[in-house]
Amino acid sequence: MTERHNAFFTDIAEATRLTQAGRLGEATALIQRSLGGANLSAEGARPTDASPAPHGTPRLEGPATRLDPEVDAAQATLIPERLRENIDHVMQGLRSLVPSLNGLTGGGQQAPGPNGTEPDGVASEGGQFVERSFSNAAGARDYKLFIPSPRSGPRPLLVMLHGCSQSPEDFAAGTRMNTLAEEEGVYVAYPRQTSRANAQKCWNWFEPGDQGREMGEAGIVAGLVRAICAEHSIDRSRIYIAGLSAGGAAAANIARAYPDLFAGLGVHSGLAAGCARDLSSALSAMRVGAPGAAEPGGAAGFGAGAVTQKLRVPTIVFHGEGDGTVHPRNADAVLAQAGIEALTPRQEGGINGRHSYTRTRYADDAGRIQVEAWSVQGAGHAWCGGSSAGSYTDPNGPDASRAMLDFFLSHSLTGGQG
Repeated sequence: MTERHNAFFTDIAEATRLTQAGRLGEATALIQRSLGGANLSAEGARPTDASPAPHGTPRLEGPATRLDPEVDAAQATLIPERLRENIDHVMQGLRSLVPSLNGLTGGGQQAPGPNGTEPDGVASEGGQFVERSFSNAAGARDYKLFIPSPRSGPRPLLVMLHGCSQSPEDFAAGTRMNTLAEEEGVYVAYPRQTSRANAQKCWNWFEPGDQGREMGEAGIVAGLVRAICAEHSIDRSRIYIAGLSAGGAAAANIARAYPDLFAGLGVHSGLAAGCARDLSSALSAMRVGAPGAAEPGGAAGFGAGAVTQKLRVPTIVFHGEGDGTVHPRNADAVLAQAGIEALTPRQEGGINGRHSYTRTRYADDAGRIQVEAWSVQGAGHAWCGGSSAGSYTDPNGPDASRAMLDFFLSHSLTGGQG
């Protein structure tokens, strides 16, 4: 087979993968180029993220250019009519050939791992891990969605926000959340932060415009959740959000802004909602701990012990006592926002791997656990009990993914704790 033929079939395989992921505009552009037609304008192309920064580089960056919503339909106007008819014909054929071409594309549902293999823990037998895109008035983001094997009745949904320099694929592999989600029949959405939105792909948790309801990244994630609910059979009383580091801080912002949408919050190595209003206050909170939280965009709430607005969502917190990136005092600020002063603590300890830990559960007057805190001795800035297949993980210590999922599934918006 000639080199030209090899290239053509490679392009067809990639177009198949893009088609499966719902990215028809990109698939169309690829086929158009492969057929030798006129080039599309580069403005319609989706930007490629920069490679993740080395672990030793600073993770917090200031505001960057926002990602504009992408509209596949706009690309179609750039393709001559006759060529577009040919492309449409090829695309119809691709859709019918998807099952037989899966072997060429690795299933077309997830990014390949090292040496062309899939990251360990990204996909589970019986489930699917697919690429999706979302846009609304607040902005646009791609995301990966884990769809569990079919179950009867509406299913829970968990949103997972990755840390700086990470990706949905990396975060899924490191937390192994998809494996647990398949066991429990839970959908998991992994929104993708881009280098266009933040140079290090951090969620902009320290920006007032991304902290409030229907604002910036908080509004994008909430809209993304609503879109998933409209497309899939989701139990809207059992929607949860969790994140690591910058993703944990963003999750706290979003849960505080949408207590009517989320039935549970998980913050791993993160910070309290609204604890920073700019880069300077963010760096200070990361270095010495955030004393409290302010209203989005406000200047108050940064005095010692000030917590001006409570989290009204059941909350679970994980933090390593040896975390040198986000000070462990930030876990105390999240717990203060969760209202532990009005709850009764029940403390226990244990050893898992090389790490000992203290687990404190906080119950209300009816005995229902509303807040849970895990303090892990010897752990640093990493997801506890995670897999080495992903970045920022510590295979030793208690399994944060299992603990979070168990905590979440015991709560719902309508029934309290189950």
